[in-house]
Amino acid sequence: MDIDWREHRRWVRVEDRWANVVELGSGPPVLMIHGLSGSWQNWLENIPVLAERHRVVAMDLPGFGESEMPRDKITISGYGRWICSLCEELGIERAAFVGNSMGGFVSAETAITFPQMVEKLVLVSSAGITSEHQRNEQAMAALYAAEGVLAWYTAWVAKKADSWASRTRLKRLALAAVLRHPHELPAPLLSEQIRGSGKRGFMPALDALTSYPIRDRLPDIAVPTLIVWGTHDRLVPLKDASEFERLIPGSRKVIFNDTGHMPMLERPGRFNRLLEDFLAERPSPAEGPVDQAEAEAVREAEAEAAATGD
Repeated sequence: MDIDWREHRRWVRVEDRWANVVELGSGPPVLMIHGLSGSWQNWLENIPVLAERHRVVAMDLPGFGESEMPRDKITISGYGRWICSLCEELGIERAAFVGNSMGGFVSAETAITFPQMVEKLVLVSSAGITSEHQRNEQAMAALYAAEGVLAWYTAWVAKKADSWASRTRLKRLALAAVLRHPHELPAPLLSEQIRGSGKRGFMPALDALTSYPIRDRLPDIAVPTLIVWGTHDRLVPLKDASEFERLIPGSRKVIFNDTGHMPMLERPGRFNRLLEDFLAERPSPAEGPVDQAEAEAVREAEAEAAATGD
């Protein structure tokens, strides 16, 4: 709230379309890539902290936030190419990639296809494992048929973002599937999340991430990789964190207890310390659970996820 974000936003022409980009700080570049139905505002709690030592670039992917729809059909591989084109426009040759959900999927794809672009990789509740088995053609057809109604509803909710974000019951209704405790987050922060959601790219991107397998190529990732997850992620199951760790050579995972799909918003202090230390290649005191009770809770959550397949 202390930053006038308008001073740090810019329009960048990428692949013949306008992209909304936010840039803050100087130093080694870090790209922050949001998930499905997200926007650059998903990183509001993280950008200022990282910008003390890094050149931080957050963007609205094509079809989301304020960015235009892409020229071509939305695909995960297309988003990877688009990120590289954006970096070229910004004069970035190599960067650390931090991606949440679909943004993690896109980041992993970029690390595989354009390894020269990725210095380090951080996957935050990343799609790409379970999502390849979640596709339901009948459900997709129904969603496409209802696309107009869904677009109207999400636009209506976005216009009322301040009202929804200030009421406990509406907070839970709007964000319970994404956040473990939405009522505990500040209303202005939640308002920005709601306002940035529900754009035209949602259905094509959902179609793309449920039809693009990546599991067999994950062993090709050859950069330091950190995997961050919440024990109570209701969108991407906790067991996927272990699968990413198993498949990506040399990677390691950190699990946040009592946390949902967006650790960077729900536990920003711990997330930022963990990320800063990873980027600086320092052993982080934030990596392990903070006490024995939390360690036990995390173990129980992982054991339950492994036993139930959730």
